[in-house]
Amino acid sequence: MIHYLTIGTVLGLSAGFAPGPLLTLVISETLQHDIKSGVKVALAPIITDLPIIILTLFVLSKLSNFHNILGLISLTGGLFILFMGYKSLRTKGVKINLDGIKPKSLIKGVLANALSPHPYLFWFTVGAPIMTKAMLQNISAPLAFIISFYTFLVGSKIVLAILIGKSKSLLSGKMYIFTMRFLGLVLCVLAIVLFRDGLKLLEII
Repeated sequence: MIHYLTIGTVLGLSAGFAPGPLLTLVISETLQHDIKSGVKVALAPIITDLPIIILTLFVLSKLSNFHNILGLISLTGGLFILFMGYKSLRTKGVKINLDGIKPKSLIKGVLANALSPHPYLFWFTVGAPIMTKAMLQNISAPLAFIISFYTFLVGSKIVLAILIGKSKSLLSGKMYIFTMRFLGLVLCVLAIVLFRDGLKLLEII
């Protein structure tokens, strides 16, 4: 269980702090309105991701005997995580455009997350395979993964909204950049693990 708790924590933190449409919206809503508006946007994944999780788990359950397909999915997940790691290592800060910002923060957050390809890519290639593997152990393993993932995914964005509400220079500061680069290295390690699992399923190693 600790293994899946750790993976969920690392992936949640990485996704939570990584520059992207949802993080940009969290920041812009916080700066334009208030911390509460930024927090509303941060909560969007809890609303939008449940159907995606159910769909991906259903699809993978139908492919459980097709090791070649699962191997290719695992390799694709490894590439996706490696790309996330690369972007984290290259992070220099976040640029925000405040033009045209309007209220209704939660609705905008839900739309931004639902229309982004990242949740779908993540759950089809990384999240669902991890959950499927965890279910083979016991019920606490997948719960540990999903709870830790969303706690740190949403929690990190909420923390950023609070900090940014008090200090606009945070996103270009050394601590943020150092944190992102450290998480980038950890993601690269996780990508290697996914590559290994994929190659095993393909019976290459």
